[in-house]
Amino acid sequence: MIDKQLLTYYEGYLTDKRKKLFRKILAQRTRHFTVVLEDIFQAHNASAVVRTCDIFGVQDIHAIENKYINKVSRHVAKGSQKWLSLNRYSSDGDNTKTCLKELKENGYQIIATTPHNDSCLLEDFDITKKSAFVFGVEKEGVSDYVKEHADGFLKIPMVGFTESLNISVAAAIILQNVTEKLRNSTIDWELTNQEKEILYFNWVKKTIKNVDKIEELYYKRLKNE
Repeated sequence: MIDKQLLTYYEGYLTDKRKKLFRKILAQRTRHFTVVLEDIFQAHNASAVVRTCDIFGVQDIHAIENKYINKVSRHVAKGSQKWLSLNRYSSDGDNTKTCLKELKENGYQIIATTPHNDSCLLEDFDITKKSAFVFGVEKEGVSDYVKEHADGFLKIPMVGFTESLNISVAAAIILQNVTEKLRNSTIDWELTNQEKEILYFNWVKKTIKNVDKIEELYYKRLKNE
């Protein structure tokens, strides 16, 4: 539960313009779609996907770290990582299994992004179901485990000699397409009021400098009242 009195205290350090911006952006955030990055070792690629998720309002990112640590470059991400919820899976070598299991338990269908022959074309993709889009490294693509346990495959139509796109470009094309369709649909895609309030509280905290000292001062004053 959020301490609403503490939140009000924090808000005193923000401008009205900042608070309105947070509310406006939260109204466009969604968890209907989510993104999974499987063993992406190039920081610039992972960071570009993070930035893309923020731009198109996808709140959650799941980073599977079987072989490599998913690193975010501040220069590329432009601070977007600050506003997203990043879930890391790095406890053992079976992190892909753990991640997919958790997503399915939360109602997501697993969609592997791959130029697989049986893949659904992007323009034909059914947006009505909660979907987790899994992206793998450029050459190898998603792992065999993902392919074996995916609920579907998705590909971007290509007519040139090159058969694959950079992961960050692929993510941008897919997310722009599906989120635009989502917002023009009657699907209940928005965050719940509780989810919005939790994120708003966290964003307010992240905005304030020396927030720990400010919180300490708040509780000290509360104690002396």
